[in-house]
Amino acid sequence: MKIGIDKIGFYAPHLYVDMNKLAAARNVEPEKFTIGIGQEKMAVAPITQDPVTLAANAALIILDEEDRAKIDFVIFGTESGIDNSKSGAVYVHRLLGLNPNARSVEVKQACYGATAGIQMAKGHIALNPDSRVLVLASDIARYGLNTAGEATQGAGAVAMVISADPKILALEDQSAYLTADIMDFWRPIYSDFAFVDGKFSNEQYVLFFKTVWEQYKTKTNLGLNDFEAICFHLPYTKIGLKALRTILEEASEESQERLLANYQSSTLYNRNVGNIYTGSLYLSLVSLLEQSEQFKSGSRIGLFSYGSGAVGEFFTGILQPNYQEYLYSEKHAELFASRTEVSIEEYEKMFQQTVPVDGSTAVFGSTNDPAPIQLKGIKDNMRQYENKTN
Repeated sequence: MKIGIDKIGFYAPHLYVDMNKLAAARNVEPEKFTIGIGQEKMAVAPITQDPVTLAANAALIILDEEDRAKIDFVIFGTESGIDNSKSGAVYVHRLLGLNPNARSVEVKQACYGATAGIQMAKGHIALNPDSRVLVLASDIARYGLNTAGEATQGAGAVAMVISADPKILALEDQSAYLTADIMDFWRPIYSDFAFVDGKFSNEQYVLFFKTVWEQYKTKTNLGLNDFEAICFHLPYTKIGLKALRTILEEASEESQERLLANYQSSTLYNRNVGNIYTGSLYLSLVSLLEQSEQFKSGSRIGLFSYGSGAVGEFFTGILQPNYQEYLYSEKHAELFASRTEVSIEEYEKMFQQTVPVDGSTAVFGSTNDPAPIQLKGIKDNMRQYENKTN
């Protein structure tokens, strides 16, 4: 039985900062942001968008009534959770009007969470072939104003329906994975911002990739020439290229050209959204499928997932016949086209507007947010959500 991605879509806030202007405001050469880390625009979340609403808005794009009836497991991958007890999946489950006879949980391991969710979903579908699982990857990356990590912030979510006989990508059984207790990136419960050892984290990212790639080759006897493309977790778009280049000489010249060209296609959306943590790998996959020339059915796509702290995995999928008919390219193009640029001053003001944490009541005024699902305020320590489509 084939199990894999039947549907995939993403959502990003309607506001963004131009990275050239951010560089100018920080007295940095623009090329450091646009070429050095490979970012052009950074999505900015207004107060009315949090990880729950971003995930729900992403899912709203792809779900139909049949999905709502058949989804009996919701897995929410995030490192930006809003509650230490209640999962974001439960909120999304209600906002989307899903089948009440369902499991709903939140999964955390830095940027690896959604990949863990997909592997859990595969096991569930194997036991329940008629079921569907909704896997959500949603995060808001925040490092603080005028910090070293500011240029690698972002906000957004990816939603995926995992099912038997998937229409887009059938996931293969063999994968390679690795865990090591390291402190390259972490966020204690008491901190609003993450701590990161940037140089060390980059080194570990590449090391993890090379290690799981070697393990994968040993398990499968496959090599680079067997891949149409490889997608990477992209906290910024240059990092995946660094990793790919460490093994590129293993491929033929023709394969090298193909892999590099497809890598560029896989980074286009990430360049214009920024870092969405656990959703970054899957935003890259959406970008690859929607921005590359049509791939042949049966093409193999590699996926490298990395979550600091650290867990890494390399796994693969096979593109299904006519997969492009089941993408949401037009809706995603409309989303990008409808976004509004904000000034650095406006961005800084929004960044400092946060949800109260002292139990006070708050009602968030209009931000001209066009999203159908929004956070409207706080009352009695409870977030107040609204789905305008209901």
